Amino acid sequence: MPLLDTPVRLGVQIAPQHSSYATIRDAVSRLEDMGVDILFNWDHFFPLSGDPEGTHFEAWTMLAAWAEQTERVEFGCLVNCNSYRNADLQADMARTVDHISAKGGETGRFIFGTGAGWFERDYDEYGYEFGTPGTRLKDLAAGMERIERRWDALNPAPTRRIPVLIGGKGEQKTLRLVARHADIWHSFTEGEELARKLDVLASWGEKEERDLSQLVVSNELKGRDEAKADELFAAGVRLFTLGISGPELDFDLVRRWLSWRDAKNG
Repeated sequence: MPLLDTPVRLGVQIAPQHSSYATIRDAVSRLEDMGVDILFNWDHFFPLSGDPEGTHFEAWTMLAAWAEQTERVEFGCLVNCNSYRNADLQADMARTVDHISAKGGETGRFIFGTGAGWFERDYDEYGYEFGTPGTRLKDLAAGMERIERRWDALNPAPTRRIPVLIGGKGEQKTLRLVARHADIWHSFTEGEELARKLDVLASWGEKEERDLSQLVVSNELKGRDEAKADELFAAGVRLFTLGISGPELDFDLVRRWLSWRDAKNG
């Protein structure tokens, strides 16, 4: 653990803030043509940086549009907030977006990235109970059980077993949920802390009686250089994410990391 011969992939998170939707739509097409492996947005209702009253768009309706627009790239939310939508509804939405993305009889390309939620303004202004980190994680645990049951019950079923990405690094609750449900674990940890978290995950995998040898480890590149990325690669990271945000989307930065990815896979 992890599966070290997994190819390196690059996921670009287009922040749905400080841009027109036309700009975001054009960026999706451009990034797919450039060879990005996965496209992400995020599940918030207000900007996380810059002008807090700046332009912003909702995540899931955008994902449905991306499903229709794109042909090759995988896509999803980094990450969906479990608190904002009924769990069974989340499963149905994910299944539907999965089918929209399946072209010409192929399987879908949707990745279900999810987490417990943290941005208090979203909760307050949209009328959700913020609770505590513990209650939100408890809700995520219950939600994942419902989502998996609903996927098994839907007609038609998803086109494939939808990959689950769980974000976070808490050792007692979040990593146990990763060991129980996830195909991809995403965090911002590095160095010795990352090695410790992987040991914790291995321990939870044993307790959950789940083989984690296929778990893909994901981490963020923004603000890091190639030397730091090399360290993360050596530690087992194989999915690297890169956040870009309007009003000026940095495609040169994406090209730089695509070149690094290709060198690693060469």
